[in-house]
Amino acid sequence: MKALLHFRASEALGAQILRQLPAWLRLSIADPEDEDLVRKHLADTEVLFHVLAPADKVLMAQAPRLRFIQKIGVGVNTIDLAEARRRGILVANMPGTNSQAVAEMALALILAAIRKISRFDFATRSGQGWALPPDVMDDVTEIAGKVVGLVGFGAVPRRLAPVLKAMGAKVVYSDPHVGTNCDAESVATDVLIREADIISLHVPLTPETRGMIGRPQLEQMRKGVILINTARGELVDENALSEFLQSRHVRCAALDVFANEPADCENPLFKFPNVLVTPHIAWLTAETIERSLVVAIENCRLLRNNLSLVNQVFV
Repeated sequence: MKALLHFRASEALGAQILRQLPAWLRLSIADPEDEDLVRKHLADTEVLFHVLAPADKVLMAQAPRLRFIQKIGVGVNTIDLAEARRRGILVANMPGTNSQAVAEMALALILAAIRKISRFDFATRSGQGWALPPDVMDDVTEIAGKVVGLVGFGAVPRRLAPVLKAMGAKVVYSDPHVGTNCDAESVATDVLIREADIISLHVPLTPETRGMIGRPQLEQMRKGVILINTARGELVDENALSEFLQSRHVRCAALDVFANEPADCENPLFKFPNVLVTPHIAWLTAETIERSLVVAIENCRLLRNNLSLVNQVFV
């Protein structure tokens, strides 16, 4: 069976992956930017290990033998599901494999935002650590005593909630599909938006959630709110967010995801000193890769034996 990992992997990562493969599974690795190499490998690929670069109709057309797309992660919004269904290509994702990594990154972004880590790092490296204006410390605060609102309450926020609670925060969440939780209080989304000092997004991108944080929601937020997004960039109206960052109504936005990826240096959000950014890597740890490979290889085995896949997106 031939598989293709559609991802810019390091030499060490590629070696790690190849060591874990069974003898019956051949894997090629191609950087999405190398279109000629991708096209070459797609010609006989049966399984696509999909990460972030879109698995669209054009890509699928280059893979006449493609039987299965394995999402390395959870969100399948970058896969043309309609085209996959039309062609009879199976699709599966792997909820839970990256939850620990994303939870840790969300916590890291909260701490970096609330303590202005990136600003102090830059100033210190420039020899200006003690020369910063005195008022730069005026809004450096602590998690303890703050209301942290988690929009969505799946595997990632369920890991975050007890940690934030242990640090002294009041944790609230909005998710109509989740019952009570001892580490957090369930509230309506509009209540969360009005009352939280820190808001962290943890919902999938769907027609209902696209643009869910826009001008009306930003206007309702507390002055000085911190916004964290490790989910999907399209959840947030970036133009509206820019306005509220400029006015300082939003004290800081810490973002791992953007509406257009890979994020371009011309993104208007990048001009603000009160924005902290990373390039959609919240999920990416050595442990996530190891857990993901276990699922991916098992699904390839199931496909090989004509058995039902784990976490198949549609039947």
